[in-house]
Amino acid sequence: MAYTSQTTTASSQTPKGNDNRKIIYGVLIAALLGTWGYLIWDKSKSTESYTQLQTEYVNKDSALSEVRSEYEDALTRLDSATGNNTHLQGALAERQVEIDRLKKEIRGITTKSNASAADLARARNLIAQLNMRIDDMYAEIARLRGENQQLASSNQRLTVERQQLATEKSQLEENLTTAETERRRVEDIASTLRATNLNIVPIDVRNSGRERNTEKAKRVDLLRVSFDLDENRVAPSGTKELYVSVIAPDGRPVTMASSSGTFDTRDNGTKTYTNKVTVPYEQGKRSNVSFDWKQEGNYQLGEYKIEVYHNGFKIGEGRKALKKGGLFG
Repeated sequence: MAYTSQTTTASSQTPKGNDNRKIIYGVLIAALLGTWGYLIWDKSKSTESYTQLQTEYVNKDSALSEVRSEYEDALTRLDSATGNNTHLQGALAERQVEIDRLKKEIRGITTKSNASAADLARARNLIAQLNMRIDDMYAEIARLRGENQQLASSNQRLTVERQQLATEKSQLEENLTTAETERRRVEDIASTLRATNLNIVPIDVRNSGRERNTEKAKRVDLLRVSFDLDENRVAPSGTKELYVSVIAPDGRPVTMASSSGTFDTRDNGTKTYTNKVTVPYEQGKRSNVSFDWKQEGNYQLGEYKIEVYHNGFKIGEGRKALKKGGLFG
């Protein structure tokens, strides 16, 4: 019976030792599983943090790129406004000072590699201000262009008016020149004197110097020509040159070596004059002219014609017939 008890006791103690080991193994396994769980959780957290940091970096870089792109767009608009309107730059100089300040501040932010979200927010605010200034500049450019177009239109109108005035002035000057030429022509014609009461008296001069009238050709020593110059209110006072043309009975002009020549008439071209007479004349008054003409050689039988010219016009004409003498001359 005792043997049986020992055997029973031994049998009952063996399972208890196995239970302790199981507990220890369980604790170790639980600890190992806990460690692995922690490592897995920690690695997951690290991965999540890394992913979050990477996402934040990408977002931040994207935001910075977006800000830079907005800034470049603003600069492009600015260049378009100023580059194509160089003639307006002087009028826009005051706005340019403020724009340059904004550009400088924005450039300082966008060139930073570690720009914060606050920096990027400020940059966007500054870009918005820059775009507002650029919008104002475009509005000012539109206004100035409108004014320039009005000025250009006014200048074009003034140019046309000036050309028209120049044309009218030229036409007026031409008309004045024509009128002046015509006035001078009329005055010149109007200043031509007129000879009236032309008389031709053949004179026989005796040895004693005594004169007597005669119509016998062989007795005539000279012809005394007289006429009146009518009053003329256009012809100025002064000496006047009169051309006297004597035509002999045979129809040929009488010439004298000492005093004859040619002159131009207004109606009949060039004509031969026998003698040129210079007489005084007072404007607006009638005057008498008398002069003697003596022929070289004997006078011809028949009619002598005497023509008087002034200013190219024939102003008077007279005729005188000389006869043949009687039995005793």
